[in-house]
Amino acid sequence: MNSNYKVAIALVAGAAIGGAAIQGLHAQAKPPAYVVVEIDATNPDAFVKEYAPIASKAITEGGGTYLARGGKNVAIDGEPPKPRTVIVAFDSLEKAQATFTGAAYREGRKIGDKYAKFRIWAMEGIAK
Repeated sequence: MNSNYKVAIALVAGAAIGGAAIQGLHAQAKPPAYVVVEIDATNPDAFVKEYAPIASKAITEGGGTYLARGGKNVAIDGEPPKPRTVIVAFDSLEKAQATFTGAAYREGRKIGDKYAKFRIWAMEGIAK
């Protein structure tokens, strides 16, 4: 009977240590990042046909998830946004920066620059 208590205490202690370790890992998690891209396309048809597929592939392969992509924009206060806006979520600011400065995106951007002017920035989100 005494050994059963020891096993039960060891199991409870192990679970408590494991739970504490998981909480510690969550506390160390980096906050997500969000990239906002404002696009003023001078040739929307060529932009969508030639640039968008290349950029989309580079961004998704870099870990980005599209949250908004070219929908209707409405100014609430201040200057109106550019006609086309994209918002992309990443696991971290480092991943966002690496994607948009990486070779795959930069190569596609050479095409995009023919058809549009870009304003791109990233910001950290709130850690969960």
